Amino acid sequence: MDFFEVLKKRRSIRKFKPDAIPEDKLQLIYEAINSAPSAGDLQAYEVFVVRDKDKLKKLADSAFGQEFIGEAPIALVFCANPSRSRWKYGARGEKLYSLQDATIACAYAQLAVTALGLGSVWVGAFDEDKVRKIIGVGKDIIPIAILPIGYPDESPEPTPRRKISDLIHEVS
Repeated sequence: MDFFEVLKKRRSIRKFKPDAIPEDKLQLIYEAINSAPSAGDLQAYEVFVVRDKDKLKKLADSAFGQEFIGEAPIALVFCANPSRSRWKYGARGEKLYSLQDATIACAYAQLAVTALGLGSVWVGAFDEDKVRKIIGVGKDIIPIAILPIGYPDESPEPTPRRKISDLIHEVS
């Protein structure tokens, strides 16, 4: 799929078919994640793959009842790893760059998902401590986004967007 077609086709999918995702498609998503730019090429993030139905349901509960997470065949949990950036960039790397690295990686995954004919939705509303417990990490790892992935079982219309003239500001 052409890149600009991918951008046009990407939607937030909250209904998934139960079909498993082939490993070759998952590998392409992982490669897209790995290709994402990061501050100093440090890749100050970790990605946790959740396939277990019980854990997916727990993720849905940790996300304040967003049940569609539990209906997806897989979810990726993107986390900042501040220590990977702190040693080079200090507090700014710890508090900002690691978070940016994780979000860029998730955005690349979301676009790869669309290009492969799959669907996803970015979930940012969740209890960090509950997510940490589900994926088995300590306080040094910060959950940033949950990305449930599956074959779409809905075709949402595009949502309204701001006018480009309201969004883009020329500095002279």
